[in-house]
Order: sequence, then C-alpha cells, then structure tokens
Amino acid sequence: MLRSDAVTKGIQRSPNRAMLRAVGFGDSDFGKPILGIANGYSTITPCNVGLNDLSKRAEEAARQAGGMPQMFGTITVSDGISMGTEGMKYSLVSREVIADAIETACNGQSMDGVLAVGGCDKNMPGAMLAMARMNIPSVFVYGGTIKPGKLGGCDLTVVSAFEAVGQLTSGKIDEAQLTAVEKNACPGAGSCGGMFTANTMSAAIETMGLSLPYSSTMAAEDEEKADSAARSAEVLVEAVKANIRPLDLLTKEAFENAISVIMAVGGSTNAVLHLLAIARTAGVDLSIDDFERIRQRVPVICDLKPSGRYVTVDLHNAGGIPQVMKLLLDAGLLHGDCRTVEGKSLKELLADVPGEPPTGQDVIRPLSDPMYAKGHLAILKGNLATEGSVAKISGVKTPVLTGPARVFESEEKCLASILDKQIKAGDVVVVRYEGPVGGPGMREMLAPTSAIVGQGLGDKVALITDGRFSGGTYGLVVGHVAPEAAVGGTIGLVQEGDSITVDADQLLLQLNVDEAELERRRAGWTKPQPRYRNGILGKYARLVSSSSRGATTDHDD
Repeated sequence: MLRSDAVTKGIQRSPNRAMLRAVGFGDSDFGKPILGIANGYSTITPCNVGLNDLSKRAEEAARQAGGMPQMFGTITVSDGISMGTEGMKYSLVSREVIADAIETACNGQSMDGVLAVGGCDKNMPGAMLAMARMNIPSVFVYGGTIKPGKLGGCDLTVVSAFEAVGQLTSGKIDEAQLTAVEKNACPGAGSCGGMFTANTMSAAIETMGLSLPYSSTMAAEDEEKADSAARSAEVLVEAVKANIRPLDLLTKEAFENAISVIMAVGGSTNAVLHLLAIARTAGVDLSIDDFERIRQRVPVICDLKPSGRYVTVDLHNAGGIPQVMKLLLDAGLLHGDCRTVEGKSLKELLADVPGEPPTGQDVIRPLSDPMYAKGHLAILKGNLATEGSVAKISGVKTPVLTGPARVFESEEKCLASILDKQIKAGDVVVVRYEGPVGGPGMREMLAPTSAIVGQGLGDKVALITDGRFSGGTYGLVVGHVAPEAAVGGTIGLVQEGDSITVDADQLLLQLNVDEAELERRRAGWTKPQPRYRNGILGKYARLVSSSSRGATTDHDD
C-alpha cells in the first residue's frame, strides 16, 4: 500500500485523479509511487543556478524507474550576497522555511518519497529537517561545488574577495587588484568552493547515507553530477519499494560518523548547529559535548580552504568523502554497520576503496601524518558560555589569548571599526545581540573576520559572538556563544576594556570579572525590545531554541 493511495484510490477520489490527469497522469500511473522533487533552483546565487537541470534529469530518471515525479520549488537565501547586511538575518531562518516548504508540499499531497535538490548552505539542513520530520523515503542531491577561480596562478574562492577588502584597507593591495579578485573569484555555477558550510553539510549527508557516494564533492558543471542526480532518483524508487526511511539511517552512530568526517575534512562550525537541529528533530540524543568528545580522537587529515591550500574539487579528485571514510573506518573511527539509502552498510560501501590515500597528492593525508592531531571544532565553556560555544581552531597559531574586550552591539559597527583600523593586536572583539533571538537569525560574521585576516591580524586578535561564523572563516574565532545576550547571557554583561580569556587548549571562554561585579551588572541588565515583532523574523525569534540545541524551531520546551 502506498501513502499516495489516499489521493489516487477509490471512487471518492475521482476528483483528485481528475486533477492529476491534468498534470500528466494516465490510467496506469495511479498505482505508481508519487515522488516529490523539491527543486531549490533560483538565479539568486551561483550555488543554485544549475539545480533546475539536475531536477529535470532526476525527474525523468524517476519516471523511467517506475515512479511518478511531481516537482515543486523551495526558496534559498544567498549567504555570500546577503553577508554583512540586514538580509543575512534571514539566512538561518531560511533553513526552517525550506524544511516547512518541503514538509508542507509532501504531506499536503500525500507523496510517497522525496528527492531534494539543493545548493546554498541552508538547503542541505533544511531538506534534512524535513526528511526527519516526515520520515518518508528520501534522497538528497547536492547541486555541486563551484570550480576555483584563477588569478596569478592562485586558486580563488569567494572568501578571497572578502579578504581582499581587508587587504585594501590595510594598503596591501590597490583597487585594481581588488577588482581583479572580484571578477575572478566565482567563475560559474556551484556552491562556494572550499570546505565551507555547503560542502561540509553535503559531506555530512553523504556520510549519513542519505545521498550517494562521491556526490558531495562533484563539481556542479561536470556531467557526472547530472548522472548522479539521475541515479539518485532511481535509488529513491528502490527505497520506496524497500521502505527505507530516514529515521532508519539517522541513528546516533550515523551522527557520530558525520561528526568524525567533518573533523577529518576541517569542516564548518555551522555543522555543529545543523547536526544538533537535525538530531533533535530525528529524536536522537546528540549534544554539543559529543562534538568535543569526537574531536579529541579524530585528526584533521585534509588540507582544505579556508585555512588550508586546496578546494573541494581537489578533494574529489583525491578520492572524495569515501576515501576519507575508509581511512577513518580502518582506524576504528567510524561505525561501519550504519546503513545507507541504497540498503548497504558503510563497510560494504567502502569495501573497494583503497586503505591508503592516493600517491602524488597531499589533499588527503594519512592518519599517521595529519594536519592536526585533533579535530578543529572545539567546544569552549566558561562563565561567558555556560551552555557552550564553538571555536574553529584550524590554522590558529595562537590558541590562547587574554586581552581587553572591544564591545560592539552589531556586526556593522564592528566592521566599521576594523576597517577604520581601531582594532589592535591583542584585542578580544565581542559582537553581541546577534544570536538566534537577539539578531534575530544569528548572522554570520565573515566580513569582520575576513577584514581582520586581510589586515594581518588573524593570529593576533580573537573575535567572539553569539552569532555565527561563515564556513569560510578562520582565525581565533568563537561563535554560537550560549546563552546569548538577548536572553540574559553573560556576553551581554561585558563592558569595554574587560579582560577576556580565550583558551582553545583548556577549552575555556572566560570573562575575568569577579562574580560580585557580574551579579551587580546582571541586576541592572534590561532585556532589550525585539528588533522585529512581525513577519518571519518576529515569529522566528519567538520560537527559536538556544544555539547550543541547534537553534531549531522543532522543540517541545
């Protein structure tokens, strides 16, 4: 029995069938599984501009495999374009909107399965939230990574343009060089090319078995990406027949595998937020402390941007995520019994993958010679973050810094100060009221961090925030500080010049002010008025949970 029988079977469903006939159904089609194709295509961003072609290829493949595909659209927000603006407040919110849209279409139309096609950062976790909510057979198709831009023999990504702004203001380059970077950073279709958030989340989904092997690192414009989309549709038809559902695959062990791979490839801090949200929706007991536990035993073995040298197409050419998983599996750092949407275990899936990385490349390194002996996403706690915070410490030469607080109530004020050269070596920059509730929407701070790096202060300044950092960020940065300022967190009590310690070695984020003084400040603190009362941002601020729990609207407390 199919779920879609609710709209296709019986005399009383004659009107329903009449409407389905108008969109291409024939007599023989009403017994076939109805498969949603959640198409994230848009011309808003290069990340999504190629998705329509992939969706059409998948649609035809689903039909040929015996399914009845029905295509519908989902939205996207371009993080790179909205970065540094008020529009960035809608980015994380779009994760929930995408999840709501997919759930609404699939459940409203009694679909039997869904194939979600996404590109920009929030497309991936949004689709995964919907899949976990509905628990119908599901496959995710990643739109693919952009190929690197080229300038003067160097690979460029969009982060190169952000950093060039800081280089210009510090006199390291001129406007002509800035323009040259701008014109060459993004050469075509695909998601941002380093191991930033989109590529990190696609890697996590492949690891958890809800997308096909090798698909998370393919270039958007290569033919193999379209072939993989078609094969994904065929696999979805098979999953419906075999009744393989997302919650069969999204176990605690599967999430641990995803965390291990994210550590190994040097992935984005945003993965912490998104995996916590997906796990919460899936009913899996995953906490922020699990990331620290796994970090302690999994090294970083991939030399990838933003802090490394290579881009995601280089990782693909070196063996992709299956090669990374095989190294971890052989080292006892991966649960090989976890299943995939193809019905195989990871151990079976990786059986023919070499046990050593290919020779003649240094994108993927052996575990005996890692980039870093431990993972790069550290969970820091202390009186500034009693629920936790997330630090990305790859490429950080100075993991410990105690310095005076430079306090800013918004990203814009912080960036203006950096570009005006008011931030000095040894400062601890605090950007607050940018959390899930306070922002609302938890904006990413790529512009300030890139400006700091561009001015040569990346190893000399710490930046902490209750907002987020882009997957393209690196340096001594600590985000997701919880509790956030807007709900009374200690970060809201910091005053200009206070001493703050950021210690990635001791996992400490500490405001060096005695408790009596903090209590005095806390007594005088007043909860600010919401920045938005109506519309989606107002609604989101009323519903959203703490970042330490995934900043999700799927919660029962």
